Amino acid sequence: MSDDLKLKAAEAAIGEVKSGMRIGLGTGSTARHFVALVGARVAAGLDVICVPTSEATARQAESLNIPLTTLEDCPQLDLTVDGADEIGPGLALIKGAGGALLREKIVAAASLRMIVIADHSKHVPELGKFPLSVEVNHFGFGATERAIAAIMRQFGGEGGLRRRLLADGSPYVTDGGHGIVDAFFGRIPQPQALAEALNRVPGVVEHGLFIGLCQRAYVAGPAGVSVLDA
Repeated sequence: MSDDLKLKAAEAAIGEVKSGMRIGLGTGSTARHFVALVGARVAAGLDVICVPTSEATARQAESLNIPLTTLEDCPQLDLTVDGADEIGPGLALIKGAGGALLREKIVAAASLRMIVIADHSKHVPELGKFPLSVEVNHFGFGATERAIAAIMRQFGGEGGLRRRLLADGSPYVTDGGHGIVDAFFGRIPQPQALAEALNRVPGVVEHGLFIGLCQRAYVAGPAGVSVLDA
């Protein structure tokens, strides 16, 4: 059922795409549906050029013959469509389960509009139940991790901090060559203040709080697709 709902959300968002647009393509299980829909429309004659937010999305887009570019060659985009791990009040988001949060945030910030697509389980009254991913430079990893732990205590984090590992136990490495720690806050009543605190930590490359970036969300549930505007 969840995958069907993700597809319905993607189908709703595809109506925002027009020929001539420059589009950011998100990463993750829901975004994959959207990329597939873009590919089908490109095959039918849609004229767009896209910037992928991860190597995985780039590979999918290339397999569908979607024209790709970079932010160096196309520094401003019309639209980015991506998934989210949580959608909170004011369309504040938690993203990063797919490990592409840095590129996703760069692409979203370069876009005139960001749209999120998700199933209804991702729409929450308060952020924080889903772990917050923090991308960290490998140099001084332990010191950075301790600083993040201190911020968790300051903001009343209810869980622990865990370095993301691969199945074989080796450290997870992002497309940008960094590590990730997942912070289990439980609840984040002050997302803006938390984002600012994390931004001040040397060694934190980026975090998964997306605040003030998303303008619209298509949220699919059993009764249909709801449209949420910021």
